Amino acid sequence: MLRSGQPLPGPNRRRCREDELLLGTALAEGQRGFIIDTRSAQAAKQARVTGGGTEPKSCYPRWRRLHRPLERGRPLQESFTKLVEACSDASMNVDRWLSRLESCRWLSHVKAALSTACLAAQCMDREEASVLVHGAEGTDTTLLVTALAQVILDPSCRSLLGFLGLLEREWIEAGHPFHLRCARSAFSHARPKQEAPLFLLFLDCVWQLSRQFPFSLEFDERLLLTLFDNAYASAYGTFLCNNEKERRVGREGDRMSLCKVKESTISLWAWLNQPSERQKYLNPLYSPTALVIWPSVEPQSIQLWQGLFLRWIRSSQYLDEAWAEIQRLVESS
Repeated sequence: MLRSGQPLPGPNRRRCREDELLLGTALAEGQRGFIIDTRSAQAAKQARVTGGGTEPKSCYPRWRRLHRPLERGRPLQESFTKLVEACSDASMNVDRWLSRLESCRWLSHVKAALSTACLAAQCMDREEASVLVHGAEGTDTTLLVTALAQVILDPSCRSLLGFLGLLEREWIEAGHPFHLRCARSAFSHARPKQEAPLFLLFLDCVWQLSRQFPFSLEFDERLLLTLFDNAYASAYGTFLCNNEKERRVGREGDRMSLCKVKESTISLWAWLNQPSERQKYLNPLYSPTALVIWPSVEPQSIQLWQGLFLRWIRSSQYLDEAWAEIQRLVESS
């Protein structure tokens, strides 16, 4: 599996023979590959005006391009905001609640993300093909798809340590702009132009996987909630800045200064991997499997993540007590 930003043919349909050669080497003799573009065909076409675009079929004859549009900007942020507002309104009756839940379209975004990740996973697992995933910059929906596909395909990514490594590799090091995307959350009256809950959408999709496959993930919902909280407000440096360069170099006015995030802050991963902390996030039902986990994306299978979106208005006391009892029984058996 490969990931990248969009190619830059522009309106003059420029070629990059080095890129063509690079993608050619990713394919074995006689093999075909799939390019999954997370933009619509129209959006990709419009990107040519500003220098972007897509891979021309004539230059990449062994690659088949598939468009699977995923929202990544303001529509996704507005969907998140509407969902939070609906979940915070305790005065609604059932019909009104269901209507607002549908109108916010958050579950549609979850379904689209899982469907695209399953497509990438199927191309690799069943077609035994190489897959290149990209959108525009390659740091938003691209990472959403590649990270989810790895959780679906790779058992090591479903362990606690492997999952944290996946986050470091596919989100932190790959340059997801956390500072821009997670600036103010859904509760702020301000609407920063570049805010978008892509990382939350990923966590929600992983929660859907954990609900459909309760024995397959070593970690539980509490880890996902902790990651969500720390992406927006954290005492650790893991989610600071927008990329690796900024974590080393920042800007103060017109002067460049060293951020030194790794030297000046504590890593969230180091904290979570402490034995006393690690134990809090383990799934007592975990039973490792080498099988691929194929989630259902039928409407009946996609559910609202109540543990996150309703946690401030509904007590989790009984659920916590149930999990504690399950863990006690597992340890005593």
